[in-house]
Amino acid sequence: CPDWSDIVVPTIYFDLDKADLRPEGKAELDKLVQTLIASKEFNIVIGGHACNLGTDKHNMELSERRAQSVVKYLLSKGVNNAYIGSNNYGESKPAVPNSNEDNRKKNRRVEWEVSKVRK
Repeated sequence: CPDWSDIVVPTIYFDLDKADLRPEGKAELDKLVQTLIASKEFNIVIGGHACNLGTDKHNMELSERRAQSVVKYLLSKGVNNAYIGSNNYGESKPAVPNSNEDNRKKNRRVEWEVSKVRK
């Protein structure tokens, strides 16, 4: 098994007002599936985010749907549900300022926290 600190989990990006995984997002997730299945040592928390377009309530719901789309995809590939959690942040934790469309695209994302849970 790889060392948990060596796992690089990519940021998954979404289209405006969408929670569907794009093909490139699925490809990135597929790279991690076997590592997550093979090891019982990892806990992952998926954090959904949104840009600042829309209401706070809408963006919280959208970020939750984004996180859940990643969870569902991982579960469909055989990753153990016991090791997956999710949080939704709406627009509260932008990666970059929402000052233009290019930046807003960077904030329509899901990020991860990976930690070791067992020896």
